[in-house]
Amino acid sequence: MSAHRSESQADGHVDRRGITVLAAGHACVDTCQGTVPALVPFMVLDRGVSVAAAAALLLASNVASTLIQPLFGAYSDRLAAAWLLPASTACAIAGIALAGIVPGYPLIFAAVLLGGIGIAAYHPEGSRYANYVSGARKATGMSYYSLGGNIGFALGPLLVTPLVLLFGLPGTVFLLIPGAVVTVLVTRTLPHLNSFHPEHRAKPAGRSSPDDGWRAFIQLIAVICCRSIAYFSLLALLPLYLINVLGTSQAAGNAALTVMLASGALGTLVGGRLADRIGRRAVLIGSLAVPAPLIVLLTMAGVFPAVVLAAGIGLFTVSSFSVTVVMGQEYLPHRIGLASGFTLGAAIGSGGLAAPLFGVIADSHGLQTAIELTAVAPTLGALLALSLPVPATARLSMERARAARAGG
Repeated sequence: MSAHRSESQADGHVDRRGITVLAAGHACVDTCQGTVPALVPFMVLDRGVSVAAAAALLLASNVASTLIQPLFGAYSDRLAAAWLLPASTACAIAGIALAGIVPGYPLIFAAVLLGGIGIAAYHPEGSRYANYVSGARKATGMSYYSLGGNIGFALGPLLVTPLVLLFGLPGTVFLLIPGAVVTVLVTRTLPHLNSFHPEHRAKPAGRSSPDDGWRAFIQLIAVICCRSIAYFSLLALLPLYLINVLGTSQAAGNAALTVMLASGALGTLVGGRLADRIGRRAVLIGSLAVPAPLIVLLTMAGVFPAVVLAAGIGLFTVSSFSVTVVMGQEYLPHRIGLASGFTLGAAIGSGGLAAPLFGVIADSHGLQTAIELTAVAPTLGALLALSLPVPATARLSMERARAARAGG
């Protein structure tokens, strides 16, 4: 594809080929992330790993896959790093595949850590190119990219569990097959993706200095932390609440969790499209203001209404995930990789780190109290979001998106 054609598409529609491949890579690495919790019981039963050691595998995966993302983002901002896209998918899938076949806990730990590093390396660079290929409809394009991750995380347990049941832990090696396919696909698409890089197009006039969005960016990170604390704490507490307080079965509790996750995937798409129509900040504020009353109502409802409310919480909370990535990139337009690393990795990872604290509250004061307290976090996030500025690049992007819709 010529640079001229890339520039033309960048002013209008999302490039379907580019965003599809990026979403496929995102699905691949997040599939690896989703397999680790599913592997833990098998590690305990088949390899004799202690529960504490198994929990350490989860911690290693989470730390490596989220908290170090800004480091890869900062690296890719300084040097051309498109090669990270296929290299990271290969690294992620190799790590998880090796985790089932290597002997001894130290090597298992190293394999999980390798997979986490691959996951971390993909997200900032994948988000950068999702920004490039999305043209004026950046929030819409980022929602497609994010949907790939949602699908991948859900696929992890679905793929690895039957493989391990059939072949034992060495069955993880079969994950190399889809991983190799995605890696080859991403590699073959790199020239197409690179044609959208700003260096291959005329640079826009009037760019702001690199640092004038830092204050807003830090405030945005605080907002994302509030959202993540509420969301990931609810993911941990909801099944337990339905089982222990409302008296449902384990299957029903997990079904409610699936409903919440599935509605979140839908919210990703809805939020991206709305953000390109009515504005990023409006969607962000709404996504944080609505869940709090729904959370409180959930603690007063029966089983079926609670599941419906959980779906609403997932829909609204996750609707701004892709939106905040785009906002971070717009606040730091010269540091897209670093912005993506923080908004996708470190800030979201804070939710996973905070979830155990709500578990302590649940143990000491009850599940209902713990769930009610999670409503504080999105409320605080909504208040912080009220004063977030709207970058000039966001206004320009929305105007171009409206023009593209008007032109068909």
